[in-house]
Amino acid sequence: MHIKYIGPKPLISHTGITFDRNKEDKFVYLNIAVQFIKAIDHEYYEDRKYIYNMSSPRLSNDQLEDEIKKCCKNYQQLVDHQEHTIEDEVDEELERARENLTLNSIEREVLENNIRIMHDYLIQRSINKAVYYCVIERLAELVKKDNLDYIVAPMFETFVHVLHSVEGVLAEQKFPIDTNLEIFEENSQLFVKLDIINH
Repeated sequence: MHIKYIGPKPLISHTGITFDRNKEDKFVYLNIAVQFIKAIDHEYYEDRKYIYNMSSPRLSNDQLEDEIKKCCKNYQQLVDHQEHTIEDEVDEELERARENLTLNSIEREVLENNIRIMHDYLIQRSINKAVYYCVIERLAELVKKDNLDYIVAPMFETFVHVLHSVEGVLAEQKFPIDTNLEIFEENSQLFVKLDIINH
């Protein structure tokens, strides 16, 4: 399977399928995460600020996948593993639906059918999430390796989400790295800043 947008988190029950709009598909953040990598993956010189223009056109799915393969060396293995893992989880969900004694036979059948309908959707979301965190881990590696003091970006939800994810990965390191994510205003524009406090 390849990465592609699939949609928000599905909520599957015996009464139907709905979607949690607060749990967006990680695919929507991949383009920004890759742009951050392109922005910071270079040589640095002391006491110099670097600016990267992120207003370039969005990468196509194929271009995005090519860029991701550069930073996630185990990309295909990761995709295959995730596909296999979610296949097993879907099978377990189907088994639980068949054995659910609180539902009548028609409700159990509806639940099983709803799970089957969402099979490919669930696999794609899982692959997108695994690939996203692979990219985020690479981004965190670069932040750590290059001893960056901070990253500033325009205050858009996608930028905040990616920087918040990086913050989480840095906090989970063997030797955790303290960070501070803040929003500030400058020249009537809002920005988000990730300060890397100890590295």
